[in-house]
Amino acid sequence: MEVSLNQHIEITPGVRSGKPRIAGTRITVADVAIMYLRMGQSLEEIAGKYQLSLASVHAAIAFYYDNRQEIDQRIAQAEAFVEAARLNTPSLLKEKLDAMRNYA
Repeated sequence: MEVSLNQHIEITPGVRSGKPRIAGTRITVADVAIMYLRMGQSLEEIAGKYQLSLASVHAAIAFYYDNRQEIDQRIAQAEAFVEAARLNTPSLLKEKLDAMRNYA
């Protein structure tokens, strides 16, 4: 079942884990919020880079601010998962580089 919140934002179970996203795309509201708030990209840049309407990008930011606590919590959980995986998985490239340095 697909739930459409408006013409710009939709939530579809099974697509991007049911995260709110720009309608017709796989770009989540959290993706837009990170690009805008953390990476400093303008909404116009984001729209142009991903061929989105400016209205849909503005809708994503509006949705983010309306649901900020929940979205920030999901972002933090994803970042914690990635960090744990990084710490628990040795880098094969780093091992090879270290081995090369030891031979020199």
